[in-house]
Amino acid sequence: MSKADKEILLYTDGSSIGNPGPGGYGIIMELKGTTYKKEFSKGFRHTTNNRMELMAIIVGLESIKKEFSKVTVYSDSKYVVDSINKKWVFEWQKKGFKGKKNPDLWERFIRVYKRYHLDFIWIKGHNSHPQNERCDFLANTAAKKDDLINDEYYENISKYND
Repeated sequence: MSKADKEILLYTDGSSIGNPGPGGYGIIMELKGTTYKKEFSKGFRHTTNNRMELMAIIVGLESIKKEFSKVTVYSDSKYVVDSINKKWVFEWQKKGFKGKKNPDLWERFIRVYKRYHLDFIWIKGHNSHPQNERCDFLANTAAKKDDLINDEYYENISKYND
């Protein structure tokens, strides 16, 4: 198996300090069976924990260059993992995400979802899982930075809902 054909392991976490409040995501990407590892994170001025959990997965998948790669995503978000594994998100899509939170991110997720062979595994958060703990650290550190960016969709709707 060549390096390009190896399974990609994607560990993700999102956080929000206050909910809503400043938030961030953390991602670790590994290539199974190699020493390759990449970490990235970003912080947002005003968002929610669930948005950051989902955003981490989306950004992680969007950063993969080889389409149709085998990717295993690890997340401590029951919201996201159950929505995907139990196929709820695809029912929501059929109904135009009517009445659902985060439709902008779910639509973005579905676009990237189709490009890979994906498995989603829920892992218990704050349970000494090394990559999950590191992603949590990255997400929280990103949320505390001075140069936070706008979560434009959320900030626009929250003007009317918060």
